[in-house]
Amino acid sequence: MKLRLLVAYDGTAFRGFQSQKHRGTVQDTLEESIAVIVGERVVLHASGRTDAGVHALGQTIHFELTPDQISRIGRMGKPDRWLAALNASLPPELRVMKVTQASKEFHARFSTSGKIYRYDLWHDHVLPPHLVNRAWHLFGPLDRGIIRELAAQVEGTHDFRGFCADSGSLPDSTVRTIRRATVRDRGRAISITLEGDGFLYRMVRMIVGAMVRAAQGKEDPSIFLKRLEEPRPWPTPAMAPAHGLYLVRALYGCSRSRNQRARGATRAT
Repeated sequence: MKLRLLVAYDGTAFRGFQSQKHRGTVQDTLEESIAVIVGERVVLHASGRTDAGVHALGQTIHFELTPDQISRIGRMGKPDRWLAALNASLPPELRVMKVTQASKEFHARFSTSGKIYRYDLWHDHVLPPHLVNRAWHLFGPLDRGIIRELAAQVEGTHDFRGFCADSGSLPDSTVRTIRRATVRDRGRAISITLEGDGFLYRMVRMIVGAMVRAAQGKEDPSIFLKRLEEPRPWPTPAMAPAHGLYLVRALYGCSRSRNQRARGATRAT
């Protein structure tokens, strides 16, 4: 049996998602809770990794149970019992929001058709305490028009090599398609949402960091555009901090964002 989990977490409490020898990650914590139920370690597969400090509103995970394991756990073989059982043992910073049985063909990572990320900024002299580790605190001059202009340039298919941190190895291709790049301006709160078919290592944080740097007048916006037009290794820009980034959700099959569906409906009429 293959189970599919929708998971949310406060990244401040963890050393990222992927398991590490020093433990303390989201994957380690979930696997420990599952092992208590099953009686042995079960390996999890996620839609993608998140760095330490990055939050998730809708991380998708799957794991498989063998017939022997299902027989051993009895009634826990039913997906609806896992939600309460796991949340009873997990820390409050990590919650399983939904559990369903997945098809044999489903894979949390390889079945994705894209992801949605959101980055939150707070532009004011004072950061409210409830936003500590929830948004990037900015103060001083900030040209929000530049952020919107650069976000529009990010949409479409580009080689994002200039916005990819060097993790020691690069994928075969650094070309990605950003289907939607929107900026929501609500006074002191600014949110940048990127929806794409895939994202490179620290790509969102590098894009947002470069946008903010240009908006603050610390770098000419043309440098940002050159990074898009000249796909080569560039000096790492001032990267946006991890704590403002949220994995909103992974997309599967033909699923599209609400905004995309709304635009499609508008065009149809």
